[in-house]
Amino acid sequence: MKRNYIKIMALLIATIGILSSCKKFLDVQPEDKVLETQLFSTKQGIKTVLNGLYINLAGNQLYGDNLTLSTIEILAQRYNVPSTHSLTKIGSYAYTDNPTQSRLENIWTGAYSTILNVNTFLENLNRYPGVLDAKTEKIYRGEATAMRAFLHFDLLRLYGPRYSTADSTKMSLPYYETPQSSINPLLPANGFIQKVIDDLNAAESLLTEDEIVTTGVNIAAANASVDFLKNNRNYRLNYYAVKALKARVFLYRGDKVNALKFAKEVIAVSNVFPWTTTANALSEKQNPDRVFTTEMMFGITNTQLYARYLALFDPGVSDANILAPITARLNTVYESNENDYRFNLNWQIPTTGVKAYKTFYKYADIIDKTKTFRFTIPLVKISEVYFIAAESEPVAADGIAYLNTVRANRGLTALATTVNVNTELQKEYQKEFFGEGQLFYYYKRRNITSVPNGSAASGNITINFAVPMPLSESLYR
Repeated sequence: MKRNYIKIMALLIATIGILSSCKKFLDVQPEDKVLETQLFSTKQGIKTVLNGLYINLAGNQLYGDNLTLSTIEILAQRYNVPSTHSLTKIGSYAYTDNPTQSRLENIWTGAYSTILNVNTFLENLNRYPGVLDAKTEKIYRGEATAMRAFLHFDLLRLYGPRYSTADSTKMSLPYYETPQSSINPLLPANGFIQKVIDDLNAAESLLTEDEIVTTGVNIAAANASVDFLKNNRNYRLNYYAVKALKARVFLYRGDKVNALKFAKEVIAVSNVFPWTTTANALSEKQNPDRVFTTEMMFGITNTQLYARYLALFDPGVSDANILAPITARLNTVYESNENDYRFNLNWQIPTTGVKAYKTFYKYADIIDKTKTFRFTIPLVKISEVYFIAAESEPVAADGIAYLNTVRANRGLTALATTVNVNTELQKEYQKEFFGEGQLFYYYKRRNITSVPNGSAASGNITINFAVPMPLSESLYR
């Protein structure tokens, strides 16, 4: 990774304009310095740089594709990728073969490059003080610090050891908190995850004046409809998204007490993130919000989303390239229940007749191009917070109650309090996060190695959780 870091150290911002033509800036240091000074001398310039960091997240290397739509979901056996499929090497865990190797390299490089840009952004806020008012600067610092934690944590979940009592002390990954060109040492997983928590704690403290906090209190008190989308705070790493991430991280760490604590703090203001309506999920045919953006605590806008949909999921894609499940597998996931909003809305047999099986419509475009939820991919949702609470509750019946809240808002009947929480949780993770990249991490955290083989109508496959560090990193260690 040293080669990559040296190459991008001069990259001071992460906007589309700079990223698309960065080479002409990388070679001439004086021009870089002038550009940096210009950007960080105005409020709009600083905001543009921060926006660029979010644009990086939404790129296909990261959450615009690999970590949501395709690679990470294939690892979780979501789709049918037999030997004739162009992505079969990913589904068979052939980590040293392409396209698996190149995609894992892209994820690693994209994530650490963005982390470097985050650190450069934070350093430049120090270097150019007084441009922003104190409140805005705290908000921007909070978002950037949360982004650094968010990216590091997903790198740990993908490339790190399976976190448990036995292997939490195993060496994992490097953690970067400054824009340096040197290579940081590998940290034991428990030390790495503590740095994630430290960053999230810092971000939470910095975001206490986030407008979503005041808005959330008012909405919770009035039980009214939400207006927080006015400034797109759920497309930013906001105060409540950070709390949800803390619940996610503590559960991964095995600390259910703190996981439940932060989950409950979010659930207490859950009206800020209202559940999708029956009208949207079942009645709206032309412009449905299939990703349930009102429930989204944090998500990205990928302007290339529909191009990715057309390449990956569109019914016109050949069988050798389309990402779609085997019918029997899909029916098993949703228990053949058409009342489930997620099944009814997102899976259809194409009316054109080009496919005899259901294809994935979650990220298909809509007719009304003015809808604010177009191009959206959710990364943190209120439903996950309820799942975390369900898994963390010491009393099983209380855990089932949290599960039933989600089920009620997906058109499903309540579960009996006597059912096994973990069994039902696994089912809900499989239903809820299709195309969102969470299932592989769930399997890894729970050490669920034997799962239904996505490329066969029956039988299981053993997941290989030992995702290797890319050669660009390991060769320099």
